[in-house]
Amino acid sequence: MNWLKVFSIAVLFLGVSQVDAQKKDTKTAQKEAPKQKPVDNPTKCSNIKEGTFLRTNYPKNLWYMTVKDNVQTEYYNDGKDYIKSSMVFLDDCNYKLIVLEKTEKDNTIKVGDIYSNKIAATQGNYIKVQSQFAGSQSDLIIVKVKENKK
Repeated sequence: MNWLKVFSIAVLFLGVSQVDAQKKDTKTAQKEAPKQKPVDNPTKCSNIKEGTFLRTNYPKNLWYMTVKDNVQTEYYNDGKDYIKSSMVFLDDCNYKLIVLEKTEKDNTIKVGDIYSNKIAATQGNYIKVQSQFAGSQSDLIIVKVKENKK
């Protein structure tokens, strides 16, 4: 009978401790929630005109892009392959990409292909680009990487 009393008390204490473990401090949870920046209004289209860019959810060794002097270069395969394109701006937020050269033979993009791109939205260093080619459209979200200034 003593054993049953000790076991019952142990189960009671275990149950009480689990109830306390399940409680959550709502003030702490609210402080931990990250604050999201609002979408830029107006859109900061000039962010695309120079810098180094990464795709969201892609490691740099799979794809990254540089833009300098109206030339966009996309690097693949740890930078071993690239596609270089001329950027012709129609206005601040719309531009055409004309493929100048490429190294990867298996890629379906050809020299001379022309893509119509539009900066649809920006949010800080994030840029949403809508790209159209041969009747199909794709959306791409890239982030401008902060570069060290010398």
